[in-house]
Amino acid sequence: MGIKSEETIKEFTNKYAKMCIDNNAISPEMFDTYGVKRGLRDKNGKGVLSGLTNISMIKSSQVIDGKSVPCDGQLVYRGYNIFDLVKGFQTEDRFGFEECAYLLLFDKLPTVDEMMEFKKILAYSMTLPTNFVRDVIMKAPSRDIMNSLTKSVLTLASYDDNVSDLSLDNVLRQSLMLISVFPMLSVYGYHAYNHYECDESLYIHRPDPKLSTAENLLRLLRPDKKYTPTEAKVLDAALVLHMEHGGGNNSTFTTRVVTSSGSDTYSVIAAALSSLKGPKHGGANIKVVQMIEDLKRNVDDTTDEEKVRDYLYKLLNKEVFDRNGLIYGMGHAVYSISDPRAKVFKGFVEELAEEKKRHKDFELYSMIERLAPEVIAEKCKIYKGVSANVDFYSGFVYSMLDIPLELYTPIFAIARIVGWSAHRMEELINVDKIIRPAYESIVKLKPYHTLKERSTLQIESNEEKIYQLPFNEC
Repeated sequence: MGIKSEETIKEFTNKYAKMCIDNNAISPEMFDTYGVKRGLRDKNGKGVLSGLTNISMIKSSQVIDGKSVPCDGQLVYRGYNIFDLVKGFQTEDRFGFEECAYLLLFDKLPTVDEMMEFKKILAYSMTLPTNFVRDVIMKAPSRDIMNSLTKSVLTLASYDDNVSDLSLDNVLRQSLMLISVFPMLSVYGYHAYNHYECDESLYIHRPDPKLSTAENLLRLLRPDKKYTPTEAKVLDAALVLHMEHGGGNNSTFTTRVVTSSGSDTYSVIAAALSSLKGPKHGGANIKVVQMIEDLKRNVDDTTDEEKVRDYLYKLLNKEVFDRNGLIYGMGHAVYSISDPRAKVFKGFVEELAEEKKRHKDFELYSMIERLAPEVIAEKCKIYKGVSANVDFYSGFVYSMLDIPLELYTPIFAIARIVGWSAHRMEELINVDKIIRPAYESIVKLKPYHTLKERSTLQIESNEEKIYQLPFNEC
C-alpha cells in the first residue's frame, strides 16, 4: 500500500470516527430513564442476577437489621474458604494448583490416590501435536502473547477429530488438555517473540511431568531451568488465587455466553482469552507495575509519605502516568473493605521480597495500599469502600520472579482456564438455553431517500451529509 493511499485512509477514518462518535452517543440520562444497569451493575455496584453457580462464592457484604453492610471479602471454592485451602497446602509444604483444579472441576478435595491419578492425566495431556511449536507458535510471533495464545488454541482445534462433540466426557478431555498445555503455549509464544522480534536467544524447554504447574512455568521460562522453592511456591499461590472468581467476571461470563450458543471448547476458550486480555480485566497488573515505575521516576524520596500522597493526588487529577485518573490495583467491582486474594497474597509477597532483597519496594507498595483509599475517598465520590485488589500485588510478584510484562496476563489465563472449564461444564449440564439479554431500542424512524436525492438535495438539517471517498489512484 502506497503512502498516498495510507494518508487517504487515515483522513477518511479520522473524519468518520468523529461522525460515529456524534451519531452514536447516548446521554447518561437515557440509561436512567429506561432503567438500564450499565455494565450489568446498579449504582450501588450490585450485579444483575443472570444465573446460578455451585463453583465458587464471592462475599463482600452481609445483611444486618435488614440492611446490606460491607464486610471483609471472602472467596470460597466449592464450599471451602480460600484462606483454609491456601493454609492447608502451605502448612503441609506442597503445591496447591493441581489440588484446587481437581476441586473446582469435580466438587471435592482429592484423596492421595485421586490426586496421583489426576496429576498423571495432566502429565499425559502435556503434549502438543508434532511440529506445532515450529509450524504455529514460531510463525508470525507477536508481542501480544495473549493473541499468540488465542491463535494457538484455535489452531489446536484443527488437530481434534471430535472438536464439536459437546458430550461431557469429550469437553472434559479437551479442558484437561488445554489446562495442561497453556503454560507451554504461553511461554513458547514469549520465547518466539523474544527471539524473532527482540533478537534474543531462543530457549524451548520441555516440561517435566513430575513437576507442578508452577515449577514447570519457571522451568520453561528460564534459560537455566532453575528456580528456588520460595519462587515456585509464591507462583503456585498466585495461580490458585487467580483460578476462579465467580460467574460474573467478564471472561467467565463470556465463557458461559459462548458456551450457551453451542460453540466448541476451543472457540469458547479463545473468546474468554480475548475478554481477559483487556486492561480493565486481566491486564490490570501490568498497569500497576508501570504506575509504580512512573512514581519512582517522579518522586525523589519514595519513603516520604507526603510526596507519595501528592503523586497519588496527581494520578487522580490526570496529571501523571497515563492520565486516565486511576490508581491501578485499587478498588474492585465486588469487594469494598478487602479483597481476600490480596490479603492472602501479601504474606507470600513479603517472604519473596526478603529473598529478592526488595523489601524497600514492598514497603512502598504497603504505603500506597494504605494511602490510596484515603486519597480516593477525599477526591472522588464513591459508593463503597476501596481497597487493594489482587492485581496490586500480583504484578510486583511477577516482577520479582523476573517474569516479563508480556507474560503477566497469560499467567492469569493459565490459572483462570480451570474456572472457565468448570463454568463451561456447569452451563452445558444445567441450562441448555442461549444467553440473550434485552436491549431497548431508541431508534427514531427516518424517511428513505434515493441515492440521487441524497446526492443532490439537502435533507433534514440534523442529518449528516454523506461523503464520498475519493478514488483518485489507479
